[in-house]
Parts: sequence; C-alpha cells; structure tokens
Amino acid sequence: MYLKAITVGPVETNCYFLGDETTHEAAVIDPGESGEALYRLLQKEGYTPVMILLTHGHFDHVNGVRDFLAASGPLPVYISREDYPYCPTYFHGESEGEGLGELESVRFLQEGDRVSVGGITLEVLETPGHTGGGLTFRTEGVLFTGDTLFAGSCGRTDFGNSDQQAMWRSLKRLAELEGDYTVCPGHGGFSTLEQERRGNYYLRHALSQG
Repeated sequence: MYLKAITVGPVETNCYFLGDETTHEAAVIDPGESGEALYRLLQKEGYTPVMILLTHGHFDHVNGVRDFLAASGPLPVYISREDYPYCPTYFHGESEGEGLGELESVRFLQEGDRVSVGGITLEVLETPGHTGGGLTFRTEGVLFTGDTLFAGSCGRTDFGNSDQQAMWRSLKRLAELEGDYTVCPGHGGFSTLEQERRGNYYLRHALSQG
C-alpha cells in the first residue's frame, strides 16, 4: 500500500494519496488547496487518480478539488450528503474559500459503504461532530480521521453545523474500535489509536461517557 501525506493551504491541511502498488491506482483524500500541483505530484509518483475522497466539506479540505479535476479529467468525488455542496467555515466572522460547489461527479457516502482503489477497500464510518457529515475512512490498519481525531486533540465544534455531543459519540466510537490503527488526521502529525487511547484527553473523556 502506497501512502503519502502532503500539507497544503493556509491552515496546513493534510492531503493524502492512497494507492495500490500493483495497479498504481490512487485515491486522493482531502485536496484542500493546490489541486493542479497535487495532480502533477501524483503523476510524478507514478500513480493514476481514480477518485477523490472528502472527510468533510470545510474549505480547507475541498478548495483544491476543482483544480484537481481540471487537471485530471472527470473523477468521482465522494462526500457525505449533509456536507454537500459546501459546508462553510467561518473565521473572524467571514466565510473562507468558495467551498465545493455543485459537481456532476459527486457521489454520496454513508455508514458502512465501501469504495475500492485497486485491491484496497476503504470502509466508511460516520463520525459527525466537527461537521454534521464528517466521515472517517478505514482500511488495512489505517484511519483517515479528518478533523474528528487529531494527535493529542480533536476537531473544533464551534461552527454553525458542529455538534459537541455528536463529537463525543464519534470519538468514543473510534476509541472502541478493536485493535490498533495508524491515525492519519486532517491536521498535524500521524499517531496511533492506541497512543490516543492512552494520552488524548478528549478521547479519554469520550470513553468515560455512558
């Protein structure tokens, strides 16, 4: 399995390339900025994009989608229905970015859905809280948690469509997954689920909830 993280945009969002090393097909997860440059980089790495996966609809995770598609040609773009066509983020009282906008190639994901990249299958977990339609993608010992779970922290819940109680439930759900996973968050460094169970205050608090 090929996995590469690229930090993009003004708030240092993690975009991920996830590829099958046999077929050289790849998914692009959360292209938040510089879509054309991301496409060129993926080509340079020897992979062909077959889909875009979005953990949620905030500007810093979707602003590169249109430029990526302009460079790559049509690709399915997967997102939760609740966060489409856009889910604006407000900093200092103003909406940032243009959002996703209407896309002909959009596909909606919900709990339990699966998508495949070559021989790699990703399972969809609904993890709302940061947004109403937050998703986590699980595959082969890896969790792409978007802005739900960070190393040592969790996503903000002070936006218009955030929900703190939903966030606690989502964190508890992730904490209770069997086994260990590499955690690939929407911002910041990698971690492991076991490390977060031990040391992440927010995850520990979520686990303490009935």
